[in-house]
Amino acid sequence: MRMRVGSAKVQLLLAFLATLALVPGCASLPESSAPQAIGTINREPTSEGPPAPTQGREPDLLLRDFMQATADPTNRHLAARQYMTPAAAAQWDDTTGTTIVEKPDTLRESRTGDKATYRIRARRVGELSPDGAYQATVEPLENKIEMTKVNGEWRIDELPDGVVIDNTAFGKSYRRYVLYFADPTGSTVVPDLRWISVPKVQLTQRLLSMLGAGTQPALAPVLRNELAAPISLRSPVTKANGETDEVGVGLGGVKIDFAGASALTPHERELLAAQVVLTLAGADVLGPYVLLADGKPLDDRFANGWSVADVQQYSPATSGRNQVGLHALRGGALVRVPENNGVITPVPGYFGAVNNLLSAAMSPDGQLVAGVADAGRPAPDPPRTLMIGTYGGNAFPVAAGGTITRPSWNVDGTAAWAVIDGDRVIRAVNDRATGTVSVQDVDISALTSSSSALRTPITELRVSRSGVRAALIADGKVYVVVVAPTPDGRFALSSPLPVGLGATSAAVSVSWFGSDTLLIAREGNVDPVSTVSLDGSGSTTQTSRNLTVPVRQVSASPEHQYVADSRAVLELTSNPDGGEPYWREVPGLGANAVPVLPG
Repeated sequence: MRMRVGSAKVQLLLAFLATLALVPGCASLPESSAPQAIGTINREPTSEGPPAPTQGREPDLLLRDFMQATADPTNRHLAARQYMTPAAAAQWDDTTGTTIVEKPDTLRESRTGDKATYRIRARRVGELSPDGAYQATVEPLENKIEMTKVNGEWRIDELPDGVVIDNTAFGKSYRRYVLYFADPTGSTVVPDLRWISVPKVQLTQRLLSMLGAGTQPALAPVLRNELAAPISLRSPVTKANGETDEVGVGLGGVKIDFAGASALTPHERELLAAQVVLTLAGADVLGPYVLLADGKPLDDRFANGWSVADVQQYSPATSGRNQVGLHALRGGALVRVPENNGVITPVPGYFGAVNNLLSAAMSPDGQLVAGVADAGRPAPDPPRTLMIGTYGGNAFPVAAGGTITRPSWNVDGTAAWAVIDGDRVIRAVNDRATGTVSVQDVDISALTSSSSALRTPITELRVSRSGVRAALIADGKVYVVVVAPTPDGRFALSSPLPVGLGATSAAVSVSWFGSDTLLIAREGNVDPVSTVSLDGSGSTTQTSRNLTVPVRQVSASPEHQYVADSRAVLELTSNPDGGEPYWREVPGLGANAVPVLPG
């Protein structure tokens, strides 16, 4: 929607700004003990108003100042509305969307004594939804801005609805926070990334509000939220000792009383505590975390307060640890690579005795192996075979195709995932009780529909350690997708979110580095290895020191990052003297080896 407004009196602007400062929707937690739904907690207005526009500013410079001011969302973007005429400030809708742009240019179209028309051109780098979820983009942006003079000062008189923020201002005002929700099995919590701008004193309340409001829509079918209704707050959040000032700032901890939580099972209470404690701790809100259920301790063991250690078993960092060590494919066989330069030896059983494996993956507990073998069959028979077997035992074929991607295991080792011929995703489901494996097709229609930007072939698929997301490479681009169960007991991939969009070369390999970060290898010698957040909000180039391109594969765990380049397998190593990290060769593997980690 665009609007055109005429000039108006300055008194109207002053009245409008005064009204914004008194908006009741910006209330804090209730003063009474009446229960309040967690999702209804709102931000408090700040006590100090935003700085006024610089007097005598030229219109192009005023527009640049305006795009810095839009990074402050307080009181419905009061700081930005000051740069508008009174009527424009009253009519501008800042709720239609938030766009983050890079290097905006202000181009003058016309200017008279008291009127000016400018166009703002920029490259979009991200879109922010109302719940703080980020989505990367690379689309261009062009907005037409009409300006007029009000009492001798240039002001914006016409602009499109929605907020446009320069990315430098966005980085100064907004911060990424991680909300945690429970996975379907209740065994771990899963990160849900959000970007918000909020004063530290309001942060605890805001994060609790966001937890109560639930996950992003795409994740709602697959995650549990122990803070959902009917759970509510019985009283305002305080410090651990009951003080109400500066809650969540510095030492002192927090005390939160949840109405309705006494009806939860002991396991549900632990999950609630894990969601709250890990979310607040990750946001630098320090404990102890005194959690109450209807006025009584949520768990008598932690009546004096919970700590991160008390919920560590639910942390994604715990579930992602490598428990079986480094392995590799060398000469077509799976070998074990001991620490401290020990002797590299083939694993026992089938996978260590063959010489035709092209890729392999181990279950997180190390008991099962999936491998792609070169079957050596002449055309028209499919040349690749997916083999499933035990570590140290036998294996048998479960699928065949012209191409088969590197397999990827669920965190519980129940299924190995792979992509056959670029467009057929399968799960090789293992029944440990009977030792049988059944192959299920995964529904990817939501990825390949006409409304999706994803294009096959899919050349890599890696299931996250929580099992609710997967990273994949399709047509050289990296996506994060949601893994959702279907009513018939199978699974579907949906909601493809592109990440790493600023790269200029095609991706060739991807691995989950942590629960919310991916490690990516790309073609060529320009930034061959990088990391990116799972929402695409930030990409970091990894050092290429000691790498010999091309990089063929990456494999990572929270503790270690490995690559296979044109000459060796290397591990990213911290320089002991504090200098730049570098890639150090894993000795004894040779030029054609690739690293193999669980998952």
